Amino acid sequence: MAAERIYTGVNGIGVFYMKKKAVKLLAALVVTMVLVYVIFIHYLVSACLVPSFMEKLDAFEEITVKSYSQQVHTADISENRNAAITATDEWLFGAQGQKLMRHTPDGYKLVATEFFSASESHKWVLLLHGYTGWKEEMYPFAYWYYLQGYHVLVPDLRAQGESEGDFIGMGWTDSADCGIWLDYIVSQDENADIVLHGQSMGASTALIMIGDAVQETLGEAGSHIRAIVSDCAYTDAYEMFGDKITEWFGLPAFPFVDSACLMLRLRGGYDLSKASALEGVKASRVPTLFIHGKNDALIDVGMSYELYDAAACEKELLIVEGAGHAQSQDKDPGGYYGAILQFLEKHGM
Repeated sequence: MAAERIYTGVNGIGVFYMKKKAVKLLAALVVTMVLVYVIFIHYLVSACLVPSFMEKLDAFEEITVKSYSQQVHTADISENRNAAITATDEWLFGAQGQKLMRHTPDGYKLVATEFFSASESHKWVLLLHGYTGWKEEMYPFAYWYYLQGYHVLVPDLRAQGESEGDFIGMGWTDSADCGIWLDYIVSQDENADIVLHGQSMGASTALIMIGDAVQETLGEAGSHIRAIVSDCAYTDAYEMFGDKITEWFGLPAFPFVDSACLMLRLRGGYDLSKASALEGVKASRVPTLFIHGKNDALIDVGMSYELYDAAACEKELLIVEGAGHAQSQDKDPGGYYGAILQFLEKHGM
């Protein structure tokens, strides 16, 4: 019996050590899986929002190619686009302007181009480009506003074009950064009447800017905003980010978007879920013209309908038949610019 008890005890010690080893292996496996997941989320955020990393992955080129394939390709759009570029290039050859540089409170350099108006009006427009874009894309709009007697300011948004930054802000950091350009405009013209005109992410940025949360930070300069032209905006960056994660990487929005937002808070210091144009328009008192191409495959036209319905301000909606993403001005330039002109004149611009 004594021998049996000793045998049982030895066997128990062996089982104990086997269980302890299994627990260690399991813990190591869990730690490894968590680490792999964190690294993947780090990669995901960089692949979507860090331009220098995107360039290494050729992500900019891939996004451009994919976006182009999703556009509407018709002869009239191509012809109107080429005509607009030609006219803009001819204007730029003799246009009077200057390059501006400012720094954000967190130390990044922002760059913009200012075009001087030939008139002495107090009308100004701040033109805001889209995701992975640059200021030069907005020059055809700059030319049109110049012809209407506007002073024009066209910035590169954070981390894009010539402006510095670690992450593309998807409208949130951009809405605060644009306060710097509003301050500049008011410093040049204390009676400035400012129009915000944005496309895609730039449009969402403009709508975020007139929400209560951002208006408080813009201060007196924000009170000079008289009208907004929102061209193919998305409702909020959180939803948009989820859509793109699914589209580009074939991943479900949950849990990857929440994880990416947490990673962005840790790395970039801001919460992507706050970048909500929808919340902005709910608090807005600034007259807004919502424009969207009916055949937009990148940002669903339903988002502009949702923004329009939620907007508390005076508002109008223009849906352009046959236009894809940011193509409304090329599909129907007469209807597009005519609607903008009528809208701005209606509101004293």
